[in-house]
Amino acid sequence: MPRPFPSRPTLLALCCCTSVMASAAEPIELDATAIDSDTIKSRPDTRPDAYAGGQVARGGQMGVLGNQDFMDVPFTLTSYTAQLIEDQQAEDIGDVLANDPSVRQSYGSGNQAQVFVIRGLPLNSDDISYNGLYGVLPRQIIGTEALDRVEVFKGPNAFINGVSPTGSGLGGSVNLQPKRATDTPIRRYTQDISSDGRIGEHLDLGQRFGEDNRFGARLNLMQREGETAIDDQDQRSKLVTLGLDYRGDDFRLSADVGYQKQHLTHLRNSVKLGTGLAGIPSAPDASKNYGQDWSWEDTEDTFGMVRGDWDLNDSWTAYLAAGAKHTRENGFYATPTLTDASTGAATISGSQIPHDEDNTTLMAGLNGHFATGPVSHQVSVGATELWAQQRSAFDFYRYGTASGATNLYNPGDLAKPTTSYFVGGDLSDPGVTGKTRTRSVALSDTLGFFDDSLLVTAGLRRQEMLVQGYAYKGGTSAAYDGSRNARYDEAITTPVYGIVYKPTSFVSLYANHIEGLAQGPTASGTGILNAGEMFPPGRTKQSEAGVKLDVGRVGASLAVFRIEKPTDGYVQGNYYVREGDQVNKGVELSVFGEPIDGLRLMAGGTRMSSHVSGTLNGANDGNHAIGVPTFTLNASADWDVPGVPGLALNARMLRTGGQYADAANTLSLPTWNRFDAGARYQLKVAQKDVTLRLNVENLTDKNYWASANGGYLTQGDPRLVKFSTSVDF
Repeated sequence: MPRPFPSRPTLLALCCCTSVMASAAEPIELDATAIDSDTIKSRPDTRPDAYAGGQVARGGQMGVLGNQDFMDVPFTLTSYTAQLIEDQQAEDIGDVLANDPSVRQSYGSGNQAQVFVIRGLPLNSDDISYNGLYGVLPRQIIGTEALDRVEVFKGPNAFINGVSPTGSGLGGSVNLQPKRATDTPIRRYTQDISSDGRIGEHLDLGQRFGEDNRFGARLNLMQREGETAIDDQDQRSKLVTLGLDYRGDDFRLSADVGYQKQHLTHLRNSVKLGTGLAGIPSAPDASKNYGQDWSWEDTEDTFGMVRGDWDLNDSWTAYLAAGAKHTRENGFYATPTLTDASTGAATISGSQIPHDEDNTTLMAGLNGHFATGPVSHQVSVGATELWAQQRSAFDFYRYGTASGATNLYNPGDLAKPTTSYFVGGDLSDPGVTGKTRTRSVALSDTLGFFDDSLLVTAGLRRQEMLVQGYAYKGGTSAAYDGSRNARYDEAITTPVYGIVYKPTSFVSLYANHIEGLAQGPTASGTGILNAGEMFPPGRTKQSEAGVKLDVGRVGASLAVFRIEKPTDGYVQGNYYVREGDQVNKGVELSVFGEPIDGLRLMAGGTRMSSHVSGTLNGANDGNHAIGVPTFTLNASADWDVPGVPGLALNARMLRTGGQYADAANTLSLPTWNRFDAGARYQLKVAQKDVTLRLNVENLTDKNYWASANGGYLTQGDPRLVKFSTSVDF
């Protein structure tokens, strides 16, 4: 049943607080952020400063290379700050990545897992790193309340971070940086409410103490509950994180632990395309929920990591990090399958899929610099190892011998299906279905010539992957006996080459060749003679060249890139064959900064084309790849209103070109636009700093299909109005 508009005490407190502020408000003057554009951090574990305007940072963490300034490396990286997250009221990293012109969001097939399409290729949420470590973060949806930076690296990055746990992220990767205690104590309480009555509370406490403020602690507590902007869909979220750190003269130590729980009911999943469709239907009303009220999903994650950095001398720093995660996930899912595009007719059934996961990961390395005559060297040596174990089970349900009938435009309320027809494992005690171990060693050297105006980077990473699969223990198949049914043990070396040339202090010309790596497919299917054959890792290659600009208050980059990746292959006769390639080519522009005091800008776009080759009998050779937009465009502005101290207005536009939803290129999504707007007001109440924020997403309540990634249709979210009050006490 839908929740009524809440009358919780927290809502009453919010309204009372707003009334008091309206009567007792004293506007405060805001100082423009002073940024030293020449500031470059010398230690590889020190986060780069924010750029002018404070919305993005000067650089970010680049795996084995450590933290780097964006002008010094032959790669493209954008790091979004906590200030941007707070000002936009971004609740998860999908809200943050909406600012990036090379990133678009979709959902997993059948669940609510966020999938990010970077340069036309998907990145699963499982493959997002935390302070450089893979396999630590929660699955599916990641909250932002405890994050200081969201860093986006463009291109495959097998050398930078090593192979990702599930092999996605071949078009780019994301790294998240936790909040740290600052020299100024932080005591901030935020109360928020959305237009459909969802209420949230966030407490952020930070303090440094001890001699020279060497010790620090940062605690973040969040809960949010209520109906989302999608009809009858309820969400409940909880997050607790604690970050501790010590900063000595030559030794630094940090530890981060967290717990996150998400509960969703009446899911609106992505839409699976059935066979024989003549077209793509118009998107239903943006708030329409064509799921079923008996569908739900729970995810619960406990995670943590510790990292130490030692300055061995003035030239060399060693580091060691370790992390772990435990995931419990369950849900009863109902994904519509579209059968008639003209009427919106679809079928629906049910499935329950519990999943548990335990990961442990290690990382160690050494960064240093020295000179051989007139040539400088920045050397990086690193090693990583990841152990992962998955436990799963499943049960699929239908209505007798058939799926239920529904409609995207007029969904019916169906009874929960009870006829079980396909079972694997024990739902109450899922057995081990997979074990993964990846490990790698990397070495690189960046050589500097002519007073470092010319930087040449070369490196190698040797990677080993051991993947073992196990049959479900118990179920409708005689093969479900719990035994190991697949083993994959391969090693491969991936190189990186890059060059940066600085003709002036504010221009960098760069080029790179970098590769990605993913586990090869396993032959499967009825009657397949080579069933069980595991193919070697697939190597994805990118070549990129561009120019970067830094004039102190405005930064920009222009890049051209070409990414070539192998496809999974297909069945030919009685054999599964590994054939086919996908090529994505594009031009990418990004601009950011504060060109004049009080006006913060971010804008950019990507023009992209794709084609596939080596398809079955050449039937689709030359066609566009599924889910790759022809272009993406973003533009946003944040403006301090003159004459009204403390008041700022903001606006954002997202535009995405058409994309194909099927391999034959007969089904396509049209171009779509989304407009957002917002305002905030900073003031003092009883000598306390208070910030009021109002943000409206999808201002025009546009109905559109946002993505065709994987051949599934993901609908854009409806209009959502968010209001919050933050008090520093």
